[in-house]
Amino acid sequence: MTDISRIDVADSHGERVVSQPTVYVYEAPVRLWHWVNALAILVLIVTGYLIGSPLPTVAGEASQHFVMGYIRFAHFTAGQIMAVGFLLRGYWAFMGNEHSRQIYFVPVWRVSFWKELAHEIRWYAFLEKAPKKYVGHNPLAQSAMFVMYTLTAAFMIVTGFALYSEGEGAGSWEAKLFGWVFYIWPNSQAVHTWHHLGMYVIVTFIIIHIYAAVREDIMSRQSIISSMISGERHFKDGA
Repeated sequence: MTDISRIDVADSHGERVVSQPTVYVYEAPVRLWHWVNALAILVLIVTGYLIGSPLPTVAGEASQHFVMGYIRFAHFTAGQIMAVGFLLRGYWAFMGNEHSRQIYFVPVWRVSFWKELAHEIRWYAFLEKAPKKYVGHNPLAQSAMFVMYTLTAAFMIVTGFALYSEGEGAGSWEAKLFGWVFYIWPNSQAVHTWHHLGMYVIVTFIIIHIYAAVREDIMSRQSIISSMISGERHFKDGA
């Protein structure tokens, strides 16, 4: 629990904490992961779309063109960076502060969580006049991060490596670790389709994530975007 003075602020678990106008929330490893992961996801989205909807045929000898090869290489590289980052981020959830763990679980067993979740839904629907102040993620943001990012990212990593194993061969470590996916979807095309649909879930999440961050920076009078740069959350007025 944060033990500093002046502004009364709620955390995402429904508890009250006392904080000052500036609180250090996101540690350096979390911030580094956030921006590297964001870049990797951007590359994955662009290249993944092009893999699913290839560019028109390029004129000339095939030996002189390697466009799709470069696109696939960028996709595989970004995917491996995302996977390694996902594992390291999970490790930091145990090693870091309480806020580093919020995207990995949702405290559905707390009555206060559901009350504050309902308040956040009304706030985003413009039905509440004033927001609540949160040191970390608010309950709605925490739920969205867990469902639309954490679970979806895990699904994309598993299905992505399963598809990659087809090119690596039956004896590869990718096939040994992720080949079980084809027991669920024996048809490789089905895995491609679900993997492609997962991309649209992440695209939708990114749009909502950016909108919510900008909106909260303006309307809730607390820093959101700059917090992932400096690590500090600034409360611009009283709770």
